[in-house]
Amino acid sequence: MIASLALVALALAFAWSMGAHYTGACMGMPYAMGALSRRAALGLMAVLVFLGASLFSHATLERIGTGIIGADLHKVDAALVLAVAFGLTSLFTALRIPTSTIQIFVAALVGAGLALGFAVAWRHVLGLVVLWVAAPGIGFALGWGGTLLLDRIWRVALRFGDPARLGRGLLAVGGMAASLAMGANDVANATSVFRTTGFGSVWLAAMLGGAGLALGAVTWGRPLLERVAFKVVTMDLPMAIAAKFAQALIVLVAVGFGAFTSMNQALIGAMAGAGTARGGAIDRAALAGILRGWVMGPVAGLALGFALVWLRVEVGLG
Repeated sequence: MIASLALVALALAFAWSMGAHYTGACMGMPYAMGALSRRAALGLMAVLVFLGASLFSHATLERIGTGIIGADLHKVDAALVLAVAFGLTSLFTALRIPTSTIQIFVAALVGAGLALGFAVAWRHVLGLVVLWVAAPGIGFALGWGGTLLLDRIWRVALRFGDPARLGRGLLAVGGMAASLAMGANDVANATSVFRTTGFGSVWLAAMLGGAGLALGAVTWGRPLLERVAFKVVTMDLPMAIAAKFAQALIVLVAVGFGAFTSMNQALIGAMAGAGTARGGAIDRAALAGILRGWVMGPVAGLALGFALVWLRVEVGLG
C-alpha cells in the first residue's frame, strides 16, 4: 500500500512539474505575440493537455510502459525512476533551462533495468533515439519551408489589409494544437510505469497523469511561459505560426504511431529553421545552452536511475 501511494504521489508530482516546464514550449509564442493573454494561455493549455492525455495517449502509455524493459518493475523501483525524472525536471525548470523530459525518463528507466539485470529492449530504445534525433531536423525543414510559404501568403494578404489579426488567431490555434499534443505525448513520462507495474488501467494512467499536467500548467507555468519559447530567435507572426504548427505536427504524428518525442526539440528545430529562412537570426549562445541541457538530462537520468535502484537492491528495501 505504501509503495502504491508513493508511486501515485510521485507520478502526480512529475506530471505537475512537466505541466509547468512545457508552458513555454506550448504557449510561449502565442503569449509573446499577443494572440493570448497569460491567463488564457495557461487556462487553455491546462484543459487541452488534460484532454490530450485522457483521450489520445493510450497507445503510447502501453508501448512505453511495457516495451522498454523486459520484465515487470517493482513499485518501489518505479517510484525511484519517477523520483529521478521528477527531481531533474524540476531542477531544470527552476533554472529555466529547457530539457527533454522524455529522454530523462527513458534514461532513468533503462538505468533501473540495468541495475536489476533486466533485458533492456535496445531495439526499441534505439527506435526512440532515432526519432529524437530526427525530430529537430524535421522541425527545421518544416519551419524553414513553412516560413517561406507564409511570407509569400503574407505579402499577398497585405494588399487587402492587415493580416496580423488572422495571424494571431492561427498562432493561438497552433498553441492549442501543441498543448493537445503535449498531453498525449508527455503523460507517458509520468504514468507509463503504471503499466510496467500492473497498477491500474490505462484509463487511470491517462487521466491521472493528465490532471497532474493541467495542474502544473496553471500553478507553476508562468516562469517558462514568460521566457517566450527560450528566446532562440527573434520571431514574427509568419515565423511563429510555421514553427508552432511544425512542432504540433511532429509530436502528433509520433503519438499516432504509439511513440513519443521531445516537445522542446521539435520546437527548437522548427524555430531554427524559421530563423534560417530569414537569414540565420539565431542566438547561438542560447542554442548552445539548450543543447547542453539536452545532453546533461539523459546522462544524469541514466546514472541516477541505475544508482538508486542498485542501492535499493543492496539495502534490500521493498
